[in-house]
Amino acid sequence: MSAVTVFNKVVYLSGQVPKNTDADITGQTQDILATIDQLLALAETDKSRLLSAHVYIKNLADFQTFNAVWVDWLKGCVAPSRATIQADLVNPDWLIEIAVTAAQK
Repeated sequence: MSAVTVFNKVVYLSGQVPKNTDADITGQTQDILATIDQLLALAETDKSRLLSAHVYIKNLADFQTFNAVWVDWLKGCVAPSRATIQADLVNPDWLIEIAVTAAQK
């Protein structure tokens, strides 16, 4: 599995998961978004060029908290199209997984 693939100047990130599984939904989301920022930079783009996002969340009760972190992260950017799905994630300690697609600069 590749963390990042690029085709025709479109960057595809695989589902990113938290490194710190002891964190709550806020901490896990911030962890993932920091990883996404790093991977997008490696692919010569950034969150201002996001096209779409798929969010897999373990507990729908965490949706509002996740969404507040997401909105704060995207301040100053056009929000991408997004799907948010409740899912049982592979690791039971993961509260969230996020995959994004972006255009290269």
